[in-house]
Amino acid sequence: MTFSPQLAAPSRSRIAAASLIGTAIEFYDFYIYGTAAALVLNTAFFPGMDPVAGSLASFSTFAVAFISRPLGSALFGHWGDRIGRKSMLVVSLLVMGLSTVLIGLLPGYAAIGVLAPVLLVLLRFTQGIGLGGEWGGAALLATEHAPPGKRGLYAMFPQLGPAVGFIAANGLFLVLGEVLSDGQFGSWGWRLPFVASLLLVVVGLYVRLKISETPVFQAAMDERRIAKVPFAGLMRHQWRRVLLGAGAMTVAYTLFYTATVYCLSYGTATLKIPKTTMLALTMIGVLFMAAGTVASAMVSDRLGRRRTLITGTVAAIVWGLVMFPLMETGSVVLVGLALAGALGLMGLIFGPMGAYLPELFRTEYRYSGASVAYSLGGVLGGAVPPLVATGMQAGGLGVMGVGVYVSAMALLSLLCLLALPETGDRTL
Repeated sequence: MTFSPQLAAPSRSRIAAASLIGTAIEFYDFYIYGTAAALVLNTAFFPGMDPVAGSLASFSTFAVAFISRPLGSALFGHWGDRIGRKSMLVVSLLVMGLSTVLIGLLPGYAAIGVLAPVLLVLLRFTQGIGLGGEWGGAALLATEHAPPGKRGLYAMFPQLGPAVGFIAANGLFLVLGEVLSDGQFGSWGWRLPFVASLLLVVVGLYVRLKISETPVFQAAMDERRIAKVPFAGLMRHQWRRVLLGAGAMTVAYTLFYTATVYCLSYGTATLKIPKTTMLALTMIGVLFMAAGTVASAMVSDRLGRRRTLITGTVAAIVWGLVMFPLMETGSVVLVGLALAGALGLMGLIFGPMGAYLPELFRTEYRYSGASVAYSLGGVLGGAVPPLVATGMQAGGLGVMGVGVYVSAMALLSLLCLLALPETGDRTL
């Protein structure tokens, strides 16, 4: 399936809308699961376990999607490099959105027994497949349409999708927490954000079907520079950049999911901060993330991607050691500061990545390379932290061990960035 090169070149606003709305919807879907995993899925699908075991089981289903994301990246990346960016963006949105709606309709353990967690894991796996193809396509849609010197600015829009999706997801959970009793929320209220995803998918499809194929990919097709097996070419020629790009992404994932998934569970269960308060603090932190994303993406066009990323990563090494002493005070203000600092730094690192990862790879396998690097970073930085943090807490190491882990992941990302080149001045 290809799309006509005769379509008029889209405006910046249309590119922004198409790249932003898709990632916002995709990440909305992903985040409502993370929030539900922290608040209710342990009792709905894993009853009979003690609280720690139930939380670990719930977070494990959260991790499943990160494991399937590299598979989705390879699958969508192959076809995105073969037949075009636009078509894969439409398919990824459908896969992710329909999986999310089905999770909202899935009966719990009390209704169908062990089949409930089995189906939950399967749908979560499918969610990861869809998201694995989403980000790379959205980032390429923006960067491959961008004029010279403005790729950071254009690539900022898909990078804002996570902030928009997170605020929408947690805002809805916050409203439900206020208007429903704990019994109503645990019984059926948590399902509403999942089912509401259907409406968002319809809007996203409408926007994406109106965008044209990127000029960079269209030129590659016209010049017959399309690889027969893009992933094989990627592994043959640029495998090192895939691994280093994944390592560079790890700190952004670690900061985000430690702050939004583990800290949400820790704040409500251990610090006894009300659920609605923790959700509100997290949403405020995400506003700092959005601000950091915008600032760093624009700065990276002037100072370079690598320098901007290294600055944010060094700051993250320090903040990992500061974050949990602030959390342990139990003060709402200081807990909010801990979350805002972590998420603001995540934005500083995340902003330039929308342009940096695509710029690392050749056009013939750019979709595959950027997507796989991004998703592999998520396995280590997104799936692991909630599991490690919960295990550390249960094992007596305390939350300071979690902070050391965050700093260690930031150090890993710094070493990877030091081994990668600057890309802001290269042509696509």
